[in-house]
Amino acid sequence: MRHRKAGVRLSRTSAHRKALFSNLIAALFTNERIRTTDAKARETRRLAERTITWARRVGDVLTKKADRRSTEESARVVHAVRMARRTVRDRTAVLKLFDEIAPRFAGRRGGYTRIVKLGQRPGDAAPMALLELLPEEGTPAAGGGKSVAKTGGPEAEAKPAKKKAAATPKGQAETEDKAEPKKAAAKKPPKASKKEE
Repeated sequence: MRHRKAGVRLSRTSAHRKALFSNLIAALFTNERIRTTDAKARETRRLAERTITWARRVGDVLTKKADRRSTEESARVVHAVRMARRTVRDRTAVLKLFDEIAPRFAGRRGGYTRIVKLGQRPGDAAPMALLELLPEEGTPAAGGGKSVAKTGGPEAEAKPAKKKAAATPKGQAETEDKAEPKKAAAKKPPKASKKEE
């Protein structure tokens, strides 16, 4: 049984493991998505969400200017920054966490990231995954979010459906929209020329 043994070892020493996850979380905060192995992604997600929660808890204080904060509020911010710096040692990543990422998740209580399975790595067949921060509420997802037209919203009713292209021999592809005027023109009687009169 593995009681009180949270986390994975990944066949690394503790110093190597801490540095690895610190770098992965810093890359996640900087780029907002990383591609790594499935085991590393699951452990990075656990640590990253905990770090985001530290920043999100002081989000109400961060909206105030530094000179307007009380002594207690300033102490809360310093404590949160220090707790985040325990996990993420990159200063720019921590600044981005408190300035951009934490306000984005102010109304959310957990679940700030998602893992998308990518298949196997060609070299050693390791299962790969994409770990990314969730987009801001109301903005479409970067890799395939549903739009209003796909879900059948008011825009879907307003736009008429396009007709599919008719299957014709190579080089003669015509859509049904273009083919209909030609048929109508063929049915009209030809005009009499001046020579026939």
